[in-house]
Amino acid sequence: MSRRSVLVTVIILVGLGAVVWLRASRGDGEARFVTVTADIMAAPISVTVEAPVASEAAEIVFSIFHAVDASMSEWKPTTPLSEVNRSAGRRAAPVPDELLALIRRGLAIGERTDGAFDITWAALWGLWDFTAEVPTVPADDAVGRRVMLVDFRRVQVDEAAGTVFLPQEGMVIGLGGIAKGHALDRAARALRARGIHDFMISAAGQMMLGGTRGGRPWRIGVRDPRGTRDDFFATLELTDTSVSTSGDYERFFVREGVRYHHILDPRTGRPSRGVRSATVVTEDATLADALSTALMILGVERGVSVAAAWDGVEALLIDDDGVVHTTSGLAGLPRTRTNPG
Repeated sequence: MSRRSVLVTVIILVGLGAVVWLRASRGDGEARFVTVTADIMAAPISVTVEAPVASEAAEIVFSIFHAVDASMSEWKPTTPLSEVNRSAGRRAAPVPDELLALIRRGLAIGERTDGAFDITWAALWGLWDFTAEVPTVPADDAVGRRVMLVDFRRVQVDEAAGTVFLPQEGMVIGLGGIAKGHALDRAARALRARGIHDFMISAAGQMMLGGTRGGRPWRIGVRDPRGTRDDFFATLELTDTSVSTSGDYERFFVREGVRYHHILDPRTGRPSRGVRSATVVTEDATLADALSTALMILGVERGVSVAAAWDGVEALLIDDDGVVHTTSGLAGLPRTRTNPG
């Protein structure tokens, strides 16, 4: 994606509608778009397409998400990935080629992000409960023991044998930060192969955008992380690309004035600091998924630098003071947030 292909429209906030994506008005001759939604991979997955192809498109997209979930979920005991995790410290486990390739992709992204993206983060699961009635901050020694199990560089992949080995019991691979992006890439390719070129697929905080909506770019709202769910401060006009946002405002609790959120730094075992939200725009949905998390963890200066060094990637980060930082292709956005608190 050329850096010039991202068109930015700035919107000043005054009670505008709360949507992650913004509906284009229906003009004369514009086909009617409809949205179909299903709950897959513990998230609402939505497909927006022209009405005549909605049923076909939904069947294609949802079947792909179900297939990815059946192979790559770390929570379902029957998946090949769960077998890798059960075998930690004992033996290498065979995995399908698609899963092997995605694990290798995750390891490569880990290297380029200084370990901010780490597919072995899942050893931290259970330390933090952001949905509890009275959430607690785990003790330092408990966090320290879990962090010792997190290190993507220790994962052993044998391509010739088609196996993956975790050398220490208690290590766990979790692909929650990359699998939805992978499913989006697969789904987009499948739709285009069937001649469906105008679509939007939404998976939690990420979207894949194909073609246009009635001849106009898709308009994606950038949420104010300290506003209400109805607040956004800008829109991105996009076509044939993916956009992914991670933020500290979805699952969190506050203790003694400190916000603890669900995006954990795998190097410390604690919530990342310094960035309220990170948005990544790139044609590669798998990369967008992983990078939006990694940039939250890397911080503003390093995060913008890492994103700018990646060909075809644009990024927007909002820091703890509410200031907006972007790569060059998104430089038209405002530099200060309207809600600094």
